[in-house]
Amino acid sequence: MGSQKQLQKKQVKGEEKKEVNFISLIITVAVGAVIWFISAPAGLDERAWHLFAIFVATIIGLIIKPLPMGGVAILSITAVVLTRTLGLKEALSGFQNTTIWLIVIAFFISRGFIKTGLGNRIAYMFVKKFGKKTLGLSYSLIVSDLILAPAMPSNTARGGGIIFPIIHSLSRTFGSDPKDGTEKKIGAYLIKVGFQGNMITSAMFMTAMAANPLAATIAKSAGVNITWTGWVVAAIVPGIVSLIVIPYFIYKVFPPEIKETPVAANIATQKLKEMGPLKKAEWSMIAVFLLILALWIFGEKLGIDSTTTALIGLSVLLITSVLSWNDVKKEEGAWDTLVWFAALVMMATYLNDLGMIPCFSKWMGGAVQGLPWIWALLILALIYFYTHYFFASNTAHVSAMYAAFLGVAITTGAPPMLTALILGFFSNLFGCLTHYGAGPAPVFFGSGYVSQNKWWSIGFGISIIYIIIWGIVGGLWWKVLGLW
Repeated sequence: MGSQKQLQKKQVKGEEKKEVNFISLIITVAVGAVIWFISAPAGLDERAWHLFAIFVATIIGLIIKPLPMGGVAILSITAVVLTRTLGLKEALSGFQNTTIWLIVIAFFISRGFIKTGLGNRIAYMFVKKFGKKTLGLSYSLIVSDLILAPAMPSNTARGGGIIFPIIHSLSRTFGSDPKDGTEKKIGAYLIKVGFQGNMITSAMFMTAMAANPLAATIAKSAGVNITWTGWVVAAIVPGIVSLIVIPYFIYKVFPPEIKETPVAANIATQKLKEMGPLKKAEWSMIAVFLLILALWIFGEKLGIDSTTTALIGLSVLLITSVLSWNDVKKEEGAWDTLVWFAALVMMATYLNDLGMIPCFSKWMGGAVQGLPWIWALLILALIYFYTHYFFASNTAHVSAMYAAFLGVAITTGAPPMLTALILGFFSNLFGCLTHYGAGPAPVFFGSGYVSQNKWWSIGFGISIIYIIIWGIVGGLWWKVLGLW
């Protein structure tokens, strides 16, 4: 017993040591230090330049991960205070941001879908109804994701925790397993569709991906107030078109060997029988979901903002015992998000206030000066989209580039709301490109059903389709909405 406990202690210590990558940490600090000691550009506040150095080091840290994201954020906040770049109150101001609390509380609400089993039930219901053909099966999985998206801000939890396990189970049932070379039977197709569908649904709701509220917060600091309703109304038409087109496109360029899947409906039926009738907790979850959805849509007319709506939903879940306080405490993703989100929002806000973002925007604006705003916006949006090859996180990308590109586009005369929304939508859609560029990507890719070459080549093709759909169909829809 004694030796076993010692072994366990050694394993725990080893795991703790592995959490810190000192080589990555040295690189991160070195990058920040180099920028820090370079003279600030003429006319720019020295504090703004020093905050920029810490900000860049933070982004590098989010990419190469010397520590988990929350740890990197804590180091950044500490550096901001110790270097006297900002005061303690200013450094902690991000924790007061209501949008941050919206996303954190939405994490807690999403736990209800998983705990009650309602998320799986919804997915199996659609598989039962539409899963007799492979193409129909793929659409049923996407619609399930779409229904869950408004109240599940972690697209990793939604895609990796609910949709992926069902895809994996169905693939194995149909004898599709990369271990024996049968991945192309059906698994590879479903994996690719499930992932791309997750990218689209993430773009359709402000609360469907963790970095969306960050983009909305940055936009607000630039004078552009994106509401929950405004986001979904602008995204609904190009989003639905994308959800219809993408599974069919993948079906044509990466076809499954199995085209008929009557067994899938039977499997779903059996799973639903095992789950039994809707339980009290699931009914409560449905009621809360409908309540918060209604308040997110109509709450502003009643004087109830989005964050208050989320608080109401969480309160009802706690009162009805759908969630316990222990569930809230154990939702690590939410608390982790609170920390790194607060740090990024704080730095983005003060980079703008201290003049760094306006300065950079002016410099980039010169590069597209003289172009009609529509061409300038197109060029900037394309650069913003395809630079995602260099990022392993949507959040890191939004933090590093959203504010600057928004500012530059606005200086060229581009409509502020239109620009903010396009960059916000692209902040999700560009995850299609690589197997590391979005949270759910490693989950789906790691299953081994799709090779890296296929993942990248299909992803690039889909990126072009996204740009066409959201540029043309979306552009016409936004014209109708009066956004330009």
